[in-house]
Amino acid sequence: MELKKILIIEDEDYISDLLSYSLKKEGFNTKIAPNGERGLDLIDEFKPDLLILDLMLPDINGFEICKKVSREYTIPVVMITAKSDTFDKILGIELGADDYITKPFDIREVIVRIKAIFRRISLTSESKENESFEEVKVGEDIIIYKEKREVLKENSRIELTNKEYDLLLFLAENKERVFSRSALLDKVWGFEFVGDTRTVDIHVQRLRKKLDENKSTSIIETVFGVGYKLR
Repeated sequence: MELKKILIIEDEDYISDLLSYSLKKEGFNTKIAPNGERGLDLIDEFKPDLLILDLMLPDINGFEICKKVSREYTIPVVMITAKSDTFDKILGIELGADDYITKPFDIREVIVRIKAIFRRISLTSESKENESFEEVKVGEDIIIYKEKREVLKENSRIELTNKEYDLLLFLAENKERVFSRSALLDKVWGFEFVGDTRTVDIHVQRLRKKLDENKSTSIIETVFGVGYKLR
């Protein structure tokens, strides 16, 4: 079986070497990019299954790379930051990162989180193999094409990050059911995710902007004191 490939974009040699060495011991195939420009090149050359991305790079801001990867690829991103600032963490998740790790970190925790992401992807893939190709209608003019992970509104594609898509699909498959923010974190991000419930609020706000343009009410309804549901 082909090894899972992990690209590490990190400018501090001792950190990238530690990550690469430890991940190889766990059976992963790794490559290192010392800056953002080389990292973007390697995404196309190496075709990684997961990206470990440092926030502070010498040439390109890690947020910009995360935004580009989330927009153009379906690669999960684990962001590494030297800052413990909650704003940076939330912004990273908002731009499409699947998880974040704060320096200094325990390499064992990094490995556990990466394995958890691959486990969720594997479970999702198995579920897709067992289901027929399907469309899910949202409201009057939005259709989710599950086999393509694509969302169309009035026949125009809506650009969503991986987690925006996952959240919308989950709510669409459970119409009129109310979910708390904690329940959505568990169902969409997975119980291993260490973020807080503001992550859900941010993704709902972004989905509303993309789905409800020119509408007076949102298809994602806030149930005050509880959470959210899709009408």
